[in-house]
Amino acid sequence: MTLLYQSTRDAANKATASQAILQGLATDGGLFTPTELPKVNLDFDRLKDASYQEVAKLILSVFLDDFTSDELDHCIASAYDQKFDTATIAPLVKISDNQFNLELFHGSTIAFKDMALSILPHLMTTAAKKHGLTKKIVILTATSGDTGKAAMAGFADVPGTEIIVFYPRDGVSKVQELQMTTQTGSNTHVVAIKGNFDDAQTKVKEMFNDQLLRKTLAEDGYQFSSANSMNIGRLVPQIVYYVYAYAQLVKSGEVAVGDKVNFAVPTGNFGNILAAYYAKQIGLPVGKLICASNENKVLTDFFKTGVYDKKRTFKVTSSPSMDILVSSNLERLIFHLVGNSAEATLSLMTALTEQGQYTLKDFDREIADLFAADFATEAETKVEIKRVYDAALYVEDPHTAVASAVHQKYMAETNDTTKTVIVSTASPYKFPVVAVEAITGEENLEDFAALAQLHDLSKVAYPAAVAGLETARVLHDIVVPVSDMQDAVERYLNIAGD
Repeated sequence: MTLLYQSTRDAANKATASQAILQGLATDGGLFTPTELPKVNLDFDRLKDASYQEVAKLILSVFLDDFTSDELDHCIASAYDQKFDTATIAPLVKISDNQFNLELFHGSTIAFKDMALSILPHLMTTAAKKHGLTKKIVILTATSGDTGKAAMAGFADVPGTEIIVFYPRDGVSKVQELQMTTQTGSNTHVVAIKGNFDDAQTKVKEMFNDQLLRKTLAEDGYQFSSANSMNIGRLVPQIVYYVYAYAQLVKSGEVAVGDKVNFAVPTGNFGNILAAYYAKQIGLPVGKLICASNENKVLTDFFKTGVYDKKRTFKVTSSPSMDILVSSNLERLIFHLVGNSAEATLSLMTALTEQGQYTLKDFDREIADLFAADFATEAETKVEIKRVYDAALYVEDPHTAVASAVHQKYMAETNDTTKTVIVSTASPYKFPVVAVEAITGEENLEDFAALAQLHDLSKVAYPAAVAGLETARVLHDIVVPVSDMQDAVERYLNIAGD
């Protein structure tokens, strides 16, 4: 029986994995989500000695089961190769007796998005061949800093694709911005917007759901798809590293098979922690999933009150990839919390759009109780970077430090000392000023001077992703208001607007 993915907003809208990957977002505005989870044999006595690629094959073969074994082998081998600077792919570093940092930043753009965006282009082009797709795939995505670069690196010059990325002009670090604006590839397009990430994401969703635009695209030989975690081809590969992390804890003797482990995840769009939830549902021994937010704490408030309210001041923080007030992937968890009811989910999402908030009243308590949630202020984030450095001579980026700080709060409040994996989502080399100022107390550092200081502090070699970035030629310098985003898309694709 092939695993089907259903839209969170329409029970009749179903697709296989390959179909869902090609579409990206369901035509009704919902997200393709499994209504039943596959059976997986998580034999950690065996998996502790498995490579990352072997764990990926186990997980992807059951979630993406309309791909053949040979197709998955090709996608996995093409994704998890020398573009990662370690054969381990996702190293697990012991910080203290009960804190382990899962480093997901060893790919070509030094952020966790590489873990899934290295494989998505291969899954997508394989799916296109499988379905005889002749239209050019237009990857349309909004980024809060990391998805854009990772997606462009994955799709650059991939035949049959165009990729258009929108990012908030004043809402990313200098390194993040330069990584995007210096991206090569004849099919890559980058646009800064005069707004925040939520503005960009909302407009991208509107374009996906615009039937006239969809018709115009089709007539000109194009179809939209998505590279962010709304696409299950991005989400499913993220399940892999949770299973892999647990296997490494077993291998090192830190836990015995069956011992529960907590995961603390810096969370913005909710995709990363949702992948951890699915890992738990297929048998990973998880105690708590700790949802860590920065000062844009809409998720913290939701888990504590049951009210999701986006009507609040948007804050620009030192952890910009989490500067989000509309967490798109939460819709998938809501769908599960309300008993996989598309009708109930649609009603809640409509309330969010029309009223700016919704209240979850009748829901699955067992699912909700799996999550703990809190946030870290800007000051607390800096203190945590300093604490971890002083304790372990280890430098965390600000996103990782948010999760690390929230984990410290969680332990203090609950006395739960379960071994915890902090999901480390970016290299500190992406945010050198924040990291160095937190450790040294210096102020007003310049980005590239801070890189040199970070090298001295961390004793970690410069990643290839930042080498030469300061002098790289800027290839993308377009800035538009949010209202002109669709015009930009139409210009890039040379299609007629309405």
